[in-house]
Amino acid sequence: MKRLLLLLAIVALLSSCKYEKLLKSKDYKLKYQKALDYYAKEDYTRANGLFEQLKPILKGSKEADTVFFYSAYCNFNEEDYLLGAHYFSEFRRTFGNSPFAEEAEYMSAYCYYKLSPRPSLDQAYSNQAISYIGLYLSKYPNSERKDECLRIIEELRNKLVEKSYLSAKLYYNLSDYKAAVIALNNSIEQYPETKYREEIMFLILKASYLLAENSIYEKQTERFQATVDEYYTFVDEYPKSDFRSEADKMFNDSQRKLKN
Repeated sequence: MKRLLLLLAIVALLSSCKYEKLLKSKDYKLKYQKALDYYAKEDYTRANGLFEQLKPILKGSKEADTVFFYSAYCNFNEEDYLLGAHYFSEFRRTFGNSPFAEEAEYMSAYCYYKLSPRPSLDQAYSNQAISYIGLYLSKYPNSERKDECLRIIEELRNKLVEKSYLSAKLYYNLSDYKAAVIALNNSIEQYPETKYREEIMFLILKASYLLAENSIYEKQTERFQATVDEYYTFVDEYPKSDFRSEADKMFNDSQRKLKN
């Protein structure tokens, strides 16, 4: 076992020395070929080290687009999606006539998709991905990637819907009912087809009721009346809702307090 580990260490050392020697070499044709070899072997770190050296040397040559394209892919394959997005976008701007141009445009969008976090976090990258995929589809409407692009857009939009719902509901959970009413209404307005629509509308009603309950006497009449209005809006759209019983109790209590 020790002999095997020693042998592996020697092989690794020799390989490292060979790579260091290659980095110092001025044989750019050899560097280009070895970079592609490392890439084929999925050794993206070494491949990209050589591609980065070759970028200024081969700029303007027939190999330039290949070097820049595979360098961008090295970053993507090492899961550095932000740098990958930058290099694919740069490639698209620099090599618009390259055979790799369409794929680079798609990959710049796909990198932002990979950066998109879970719904509870900031969704700036999701919005960027949707924007870039939209641009890609407008430029390549007959792309073989069209169905995949539409699937990604739907997935990201669902994430934005959930983010909007969670953000609005947070105000309710924090008992900031005035802010909750505003945020929940904004969520409905922004995403009227949301799968959370019934729950959001019920929470608007309940937040309105709790806001009235916790208000000073001078504001209660106005706010209980708002609760009654929200009740009618809710039951008109969801007359058989699972929330109906609780909604009726809030309505009856609001009516009673308005009469008094």
